[in-house]
Amino acid sequence: MTTTWLKGRSELGVSVGLLALGVLVLTDALRIPTDFAQRGPVGPKAVPILVGSLLLLVAVLLARDVLRGGKGEAEGGEDIDLTEPADLRTVLLLCGAFLANAALIGLVGFPISGAILFWGAAYALGSRNLVRDPLIAAGMSVVTFLVFNNLLGVPLPGGPLMEVF
Repeated sequence: MTTTWLKGRSELGVSVGLLALGVLVLTDALRIPTDFAQRGPVGPKAVPILVGSLLLLVAVLLARDVLRGGKGEAEGGEDIDLTEPADLRTVLLLCGAFLANAALIGLVGFPISGAILFWGAAYALGSRNLVRDPLIAAGMSVVTFLVFNNLLGVPLPGGPLMEVF
């Protein structure tokens, strides 16, 4: 009986996930010590508590809507044939590019591993220009490194190119 009642109500799973995430965010937010970082009326707990509360609210509203018969609209992509299986080759190539970036970033630094990631993603998604793609990937990687490292102050591993930048 439970499985027949749940059939067609998969959005309840999303609601449970949002509820769990909201509880996790609120639990972590309430554990944030405020004595060291309070510099005004709004402390470090304010935004996480707001986000956690909104997650709980959305979870409850979604569950209420589903239990009242509401249903999510089926995806009707512009040029997507929903009867075709997923393109596993593309997914695996993208995963490979991401994993290569994760494995190499400590060894060769972000500029080189990021270029591999960007070029691998372009290749996986169908671009086959062997001159333009690596150059654009290298440019994007260096610009991303400079923006994060120099402008935003988020240190990224530079690897052997650290002395250049």
